[in-house]
Amino acid sequence: MVLSLDRRAFIDILSDGQGAIGGAMMPPPAGSWGMPPEVLQTLPGYGPDVAENRAEARGIMNKLGYGPDKPLAVTVTTRNAAAYRDAAVLLIGQLQEIFIDGTLNAIDTTQWYPTVMRKDYTVGVTVSENGLDDPDQQFYENFACGAERNYTGYCNAEVDRLIDRQSSEPDQAKRKQIVWEIERKLAEDAARPAIFYPMSAACWQPYFKGHTMMVNGNYNGWRLEDAWLDK
Repeated sequence: MVLSLDRRAFIDILSDGQGAIGGAMMPPPAGSWGMPPEVLQTLPGYGPDVAENRAEARGIMNKLGYGPDKPLAVTVTTRNAAAYRDAAVLLIGQLQEIFIDGTLNAIDTTQWYPTVMRKDYTVGVTVSENGLDDPDQQFYENFACGAERNYTGYCNAEVDRLIDRQSSEPDQAKRKQIVWEIERKLAEDAARPAIFYPMSAACWQPYFKGHTMMVNGNYNGWRLEDAWLDK
């Protein structure tokens, strides 16, 4: 499934071409910890030749007994909101390229989070909202064994040890190398594949003063301790 992804198509269709391709960590320049494109492209599923990736995926499916006359049927579950549902529809279209027939299961918001917490799905599409661009927040919350928002149930003791190592590493350059090692292992394990990072815009009235809009997230800079209204 990871090899079927055309991430650029998601960005072009869903985000008007404004977005970025990344792994678990937000990609540069907005992100401080993400891999540069030339390194990211060496990870499984991130190669720039989509046709080549899909040919490899079809070869895997053929070995498993699937093909154009015998597709694999899956249910793709997501929250019934545009940011989730639209991405899930695109995913279903891309999975057809590798003999997987997906059926959309869009469920109400009140049931969505209980569903993913129970891991009651086969294939899911979700939006990950991160509080800040920091490996601790991302890895401990979404990929560590037993974490509540580890929706896929991924658990790798070696990765957990690396997460602890990067957290205690005071040298930022060395810490980044450990973070990239974690990124590679997450990609190799297809732990929770990131499809794309969208870009959003903000606007405000001229009389709203003193606010600095952050470039690395919708949720940063909202304390507004320095903001004031000139009216």
